[in-house]
Amino acid sequence: MLNNKHTVSGAGLGLRRDFIEALSANFPQQVDFLEVAPENWLKQSGKAVKLFESLTAEHNFVCHGLSLSIGSPDPLDIEYIKQIKAFLDKYEILHYSEHLSFCSANGHLYDLMPIPFTTDAVDYVVDRISQVQDIIQRPLVLENVSYYTPLSTELTELEFTNQILKKSGAQLLLDVNNVYVNSINHGYDARMFIQALPSEKIIYGHVAGHYNEAENLIIDSHGADVIEQVWDLLAFAYQCHGVYPTLLERDFNIPSLNSLLTEVEYIHRLQQLAKQNDRF
Repeated sequence: MLNNKHTVSGAGLGLRRDFIEALSANFPQQVDFLEVAPENWLKQSGKAVKLFESLTAEHNFVCHGLSLSIGSPDPLDIEYIKQIKAFLDKYEILHYSEHLSFCSANGHLYDLMPIPFTTDAVDYVVDRISQVQDIIQRPLVLENVSYYTPLSTELTELEFTNQILKKSGAQLLLDVNNVYVNSINHGYDARMFIQALPSEKIIYGHVAGHYNEAENLIIDSHGADVIEQVWDLLAFAYQCHGVYPTLLERDFNIPSLNSLLTEVEYIHRLQQLAKQNDRF
């Protein structure tokens, strides 16, 4: 049995029920780690759960949550966070990531909403992160998110993100597709954004596809292949921060497992190129 408390490395894939049987029957060598949303497994039973438990016994996992709502005006759901802690401990999963956003306000909003980019919001979120970390007994990993309408521009997205990382002890899940989406929708330089992030905070990353709604509006769909510009941004991120574990997300229009593995292999290729270039 592998020790899943070791830090993940290489290239990963988001686990989906669509291909869990195929993955369990013949685990692909291209995949170094898997990611799951704990909410999808906390209270489930049946064959899929047995396959999931078998996979956790043999392979490294990270968790990427959907419901923490770290920036919400509502109180934190302490009982839910305790359930997450128990889930992480049961399956020996070290890294628990969530979204730097909120998804509840007097009820569930069924979407990831941007937190106002203000100094007050920084202090508010930092305090809530501390509460979460005290319960889960590990650093909270936060993902930079895509958004479509900023609620406040007192701070830039970059300033807001970096202040939270600096003050809270939280770590970063760097999603280069989200950076690309925001750079188009809000007119900033994606490479400058990536370069200004703190290398030491990056625990792992995401890469995904999106949908072009209009020339200047991109929707972060996770329902398409990764485009060349996003692959280029990933290569640039490795150049800036060194090679970090990176996972392919695909939530909709899920193709065959072989098609997904082609993109996972491309992550490996970029990682190998970055390591080679670093030697010279």
